[in-house]
Amino acid sequence: MVDTFSIESKLLIREFDEDKDVKVVGKLERNCEIGTKKGVSIFTNIVGDPLSRIRFYPLHVMLVAELLESRELVGVVRGCIKSMRTPSESLLKIGCILGLRVSPTHRRKGVGLKLVTSVEEWMLRNGAEYACLATEKNNDASRNLFTNKCKYVSLSSLVIFLHPISFPSKHISKDIKIEKVNMDQAISLYRRTLMAKELYPLDMDAILKENLSLGTWVSYYKDEGWLNLQVESHEDLITNEITSSWIIFSIWNTCEAYKLQLKKSQPLRFLHTTLNHARDKIFPCLRMSVSDSFCRPFGFLFLYGLHGEGENLGELMESIWRFTSRLGESLRDCRVVITELGFGDPLVNHVPQTASMSCIDDIWFTKRLSSNSDEKDDELLMKRQIGNVFVDPRDF
Repeated sequence: MVDTFSIESKLLIREFDEDKDVKVVGKLERNCEIGTKKGVSIFTNIVGDPLSRIRFYPLHVMLVAELLESRELVGVVRGCIKSMRTPSESLLKIGCILGLRVSPTHRRKGVGLKLVTSVEEWMLRNGAEYACLATEKNNDASRNLFTNKCKYVSLSSLVIFLHPISFPSKHISKDIKIEKVNMDQAISLYRRTLMAKELYPLDMDAILKENLSLGTWVSYYKDEGWLNLQVESHEDLITNEITSSWIIFSIWNTCEAYKLQLKKSQPLRFLHTTLNHARDKIFPCLRMSVSDSFCRPFGFLFLYGLHGEGENLGELMESIWRFTSRLGESLRDCRVVITELGFGDPLVNHVPQTASMSCIDDIWFTKRLSSNSDEKDDELLMKRQIGNVFVDPRDF
């Protein structure tokens, strides 16, 4: 049993100090191996900026747990607040808990619980109505902390797909065209397609305009028609009469925010491990040869904003993975392509099921913070599973 009273009397939870905590937090992150199995551990490499995951949000905080006696930092958590919309047009302020880390020598002592409750208090003071977080389905320790001790409930089940970038990447079918759209066109398209999601951010335009977002593309079959992307009005860019199947997608360059690193204690032919990075999850099994290049920090591209219409989507999804892999070849230290889809997303059944594709079951949890929450919002977030959600690349 954790003696929370004892740990609270010995622990100070305070805001991260950029002037004195950067190196210490970096060391803490490196010591908190994200997953180990068969002699392989994965570590996050924050590229010198512990706040890189939350700087995108106007409302954000990073808290550290400091032992009063020794002044040692033994834990860290990040939080942010964003505005979300539901199908009923409700507007919600939701706080997201990211990157909870506790030093291996101070786990099971109440440090994680104290960090979570402290970041929840910050969210409530700043107007958040709900808190949410994510963890992999098989992470029993995290699920116990959040559901049993912090009273979170399951919000959604998702699948994370990961594929190594191949050198050289496979060719894209000549029957398929992938066309980049400009910013105004992308915003217009997403204004319509996001309505299919049960939960999505209000600031999609801000996400698309971030430097880490490399652009937005549409994939479609040449012989089924074409997309009139040159029209003066952006209200109806998709001409359904002549375009029967198409997919829109955007790409986020996570390589520039932070990287991952593998450390192995013995030679292995294949890596099979679990990973929980900033949101306590990325991939459980990265099925690829372990080479010296993977012992150095590496980054990945994240596919987001995926939305498809039509009946013939399988080849289009495959073309998107190949296109993104080819793009990753030109980026330094980029090694993998990742996306995440809700269990109710129609595209989840069209992800290429190749031998080199890895996947993990991910769970989002939520908790009501404010007593003023609307009953219909509670019905959506607290009383049932939602299946088709927008996965924000800033949170991943």
